[in-house]
Amino acid sequence: MQTKQTRRAAIAAAAVGVLAAAGAMTVGSGVASAAAGCSVNYAVTSQWPGGFGANVTVTNLGDAVTGWKLTWSFAAGQTITQLWNGSYTQSGTAVTVTNAAWNGSIATGGNAAFGFNGAWNGSNPVPASFALNGTACTGGVVPSSAPPSSEPPSSVPPSSVPPSSTPPGRLPCDLYAAGGTPCVTAHSTTRALFAAYNGPLYQVQRASDKQYLDVGLLSAGGVANAAAQDTFCGSSACSITKIYDQTANHNDLPVSWGGLWKGPGPNGADVPADAKALPVTVAGQKAYGVKVTSGVGYRIDNAKKAPTGSQPEGIYLVTSSNYVNDQCCFDYGSGVNSHTDAGNATMNAIEWGTACWFGTWANNPCVGTGPWVEADLENGMYHTNTGSNKDPNNSGVHFPFVSAWEKNNGTSNFTLKYGNAAGGGLTRPYSGPLPNGYSPMKLDSSILLGTGGDNSHSGIGEFFEGAVTAGYPSDATEDAVQASITAAGYR
Repeated sequence: MQTKQTRRAAIAAAAVGVLAAAGAMTVGSGVASAAAGCSVNYAVTSQWPGGFGANVTVTNLGDAVTGWKLTWSFAAGQTITQLWNGSYTQSGTAVTVTNAAWNGSIATGGNAAFGFNGAWNGSNPVPASFALNGTACTGGVVPSSAPPSSEPPSSVPPSSVPPSSTPPGRLPCDLYAAGGTPCVTAHSTTRALFAAYNGPLYQVQRASDKQYLDVGLLSAGGVANAAAQDTFCGSSACSITKIYDQTANHNDLPVSWGGLWKGPGPNGADVPADAKALPVTVAGQKAYGVKVTSGVGYRIDNAKKAPTGSQPEGIYLVTSSNYVNDQCCFDYGSGVNSHTDAGNATMNAIEWGTACWFGTWANNPCVGTGPWVEADLENGMYHTNTGSNKDPNNSGVHFPFVSAWEKNNGTSNFTLKYGNAAGGGLTRPYSGPLPNGYSPMKLDSSILLGTGGDNSHSGIGEFFEGAVTAGYPSDATEDAVQASITAAGYR
């Protein structure tokens, strides 16, 4: 037999604050004589009691640069708690942000962006000034060290780039952060899940010569650059070998090494998905999803900041009713690092498909034929705390693009929801107690996609995007994320 695996944040969104600063910029690893200049746009995108989110965009006004550090000081003791598209250090009020591997080079007129979540107490003023690579942002382009011109310097003060009148749009993980339940993983092969994200989405390998390509975005916060994959793969077969995590935790999903149930790959590992198998349209642009066939599985063990024990957790994914089955298990969520069946309450994952686990194994038939959003809590895929679906209004979910949701407070409640990812709101088929023997939860820090916790790999499904959160998301936050998903334009 194949076995499977209230605390709510009260959040109030606050007004957006924007600061723009322009100034000098030196080259991180270039020649000393390069002309330099920049502008910085610092936007508080959301604020709630004790916390806030911000996006920062650096625009290069001088010669092209490679490598940068942005520094500033907070005036009211704010602290950064999470940052993406870069790395940071903070000593007291002083902050230093260093470029990520993929955004260190900035062409003339180009920009680099990063975002962060922070904590505040009392007040949250924007920083008064910035410096790039040690040079104060004073507002102009610093000339090169060439011989001085015979003409006198201009008395006109340097110009600055005006601040943006509209802060960047908020995407799913921006909204989760604003709700006080930040994403600890953010996986997608189709689009960015943070407005400031401009890194790789996934990695493909070309079969003809075993070379790799990281597929990124058309623009920060935008849609995947599918043309890059098409050009790279050409007529050769290509597979998706890694799905990058867009959070600062870097919980990237490689192909799983297998588990209790051996995969079809080398040494019992799972196998990667066909990179060309699932073309879709997002925001009018071509993209590719992940088509999980039997044996395909991705997993990261010891995931950074993943909820463990009875810590609350939220999950969402975008999938489809077009490709499902009743086998175990097309999952996305948390499992155990040992890839075994570690007992009841050691998983918390969304299971999507037509499986009626308790009908098959416990003579408890379901009403309807699915597919359904279910909670894989290990040793059972639960529609309710008693197992099988009995609600005639939940006989099956049939949309080309489906948003699936599960959240678990770790002790007394789990909730399931679904929606049409192309439009409309959310439906909640169940919210109530955990099953008997499942409180408290006993989560481990492995994040999986496409298989069960013990690597049961007979399930199939389609994956476009998803995230795992720290904390139990509010209904209002999930409604906002659903609105962001429907605005993405899945077609």
